[in-house]
Amino acid sequence: MPEKRERKHGHVNGHLDGHHAGNGHAPNGQPLNGHGDEPLAELAELADTAGAEVTASVIQKRQAIHPGTFVGKGFAEQLGRLAEEHRADVLISDDDLSPGQAFNLEKITGRRVIDRSELILDIFASRARTHQAKLQVELAQLEYALPRLKRLWSHLERQKGGIGLRGPGEKQIEVDRRIVKHKIQELRENLRRIQERKEREVKGRAGEFAASIVGYTNAGKSTLMNALAGAEQYVEDKLFATLDTKTSVVEVKKGRRILLSDTVGFIRKLPHHLVASFHATLEEVSQADLLLHVVDVSHPGALHQIESVNDVLRRIGAVSKPTLMVFNKVDRLGAPGEVEYWRRLYPRSVAVSALRGAGLEDLREALSEIAAAGSHETTLALAAGNGKAIAFVHERGEVISEHYDGDLVQLRFRMNAKDRGSLAAILGHAL
Repeated sequence: MPEKRERKHGHVNGHLDGHHAGNGHAPNGQPLNGHGDEPLAELAELADTAGAEVTASVIQKRQAIHPGTFVGKGFAEQLGRLAEEHRADVLISDDDLSPGQAFNLEKITGRRVIDRSELILDIFASRARTHQAKLQVELAQLEYALPRLKRLWSHLERQKGGIGLRGPGEKQIEVDRRIVKHKIQELRENLRRIQERKEREVKGRAGEFAASIVGYTNAGKSTLMNALAGAEQYVEDKLFATLDTKTSVVEVKKGRRILLSDTVGFIRKLPHHLVASFHATLEEVSQADLLLHVVDVSHPGALHQIESVNDVLRRIGAVSKPTLMVFNKVDRLGAPGEVEYWRRLYPRSVAVSALRGAGLEDLREALSEIAAAGSHETTLALAAGNGKAIAFVHERGEVISEHYDGDLVQLRFRMNAKDRGSLAAILGHAL
């Protein structure tokens, strides 16, 4: 198989659903399952992100899944002929396949067959940069590969590289189940220690208002992070451009700061192994005071993407957290009424264009108001000569009023719990 940097030919084989129509649209004209103009548009985008060149796309209308081949045998033979015609060397299913189904399809078609989960795992393997991300992806890949070792060995005897074979795939050519299970336990233990360290880091921020950016992959989360924090988060018009959490201090209003974290993008049918192995990375989401749910409202499947994100949030126990919807890419909408449509659906929301900078002041104001609800108002009389304490109040608090009377200054301000503790340490007594 060619290396990743080369474009590989691939054939996209769609999921099976008796309700699907041939033209890819429901009776009301909305895209089927809401993920693009065609049912397999997102799968094609995933394949492109993995470095494949999609040469054909097909859906079988079928009431029930075939237990042995997922699709019917006749359709499988048709796939083989189509792959030959288009010179495709990989078939990709939008639904997960059992090891037996994938093996049988490969025998019939004479082509490598992978499913959506394997494709997503491959993308994560190619995108992992930090030690933690690499450990998390390796764990997810091994857990996925464990019941598929026999089929994996047969492939690796003939070829190396290619979609689904990056990361641990090439390293585990001759391993048996016992060795793989031992490696899985080792990775879990390493990630458990990372998880404990992450929890300590997050708890160490107690008293700071923390917001976490969540959203469907490629919704513009990193662009929004850069716009608010002036950070240099990696941005690319590809799925899963960001795998690691980055936290920055953002001043949403003079004297009012929050901690803002960017996270990995979510997607429908996100493999269970990935959600589990990325638990440490998602700790920021679990412990946040507020979630900023970024939505690409220009996407035809935006409503379904919102539900996909909420599904992942449910899986990590964060779906009930206070949430501010951030409707991004409004500059791509055709009519002003479209923004109002989204605001009626989600009243607690802000419309922005992170790329153009539109609506960012409204977002800062909303964040400031929400963060203020977690701060305390204090009136404090200080010696006018206590410049350190006065400067700290101005720098870390929101000053409401300031009145000088001889050698005293009376300050009325709002400040979060952690900064109040630091101010008490400067003063030498409790507030």
